[in-house]
Amino acid sequence: MRRTTLILAATLGASCATPALAAFTVCNQTSLPTRAAIGRFDGTSWTSEGWWTIKPKSCAAILTGPLQGRYYYLYATDGGAGTWEGKTFFCVAPDSRFKSAGRGNCAKRGFDRRGFFEVDTGKKA
Repeated sequence: MRRTTLILAATLGASCATPALAAFTVCNQTSLPTRAAIGRFDGTSWTSEGWWTIKPKSCAAILTGPLQGRYYYLYATDGGAGTWEGKTFFCVAPDSRFKSAGRGNCAKRGFDRRGFFEVDTGKKA
């Protein structure tokens, strides 16, 4: 099971976030639908939001319009063997669409805490 998870993570992690001037696109290279959440810093405060469902073998624009920063943070799960996570923690709602201001006190605010991985868009802030 662990080996399967690592293979899925490498596949999605290596090609999931494709920054562009007008969108932040996430591609799901797996054979299962995947839910994704994004975290970001706008220069003043941290925000996380989700969930976007990305069909198998397809891509979805998570953010549209000009990207405001160089670094974004992504968390994704297929609900089974594949979870793509990192070491930067944000708050998420377990099952429903959400938007959370701040990164702290997740449980007190009714959220779960998940680790997101950093995506460098290459855009110089």
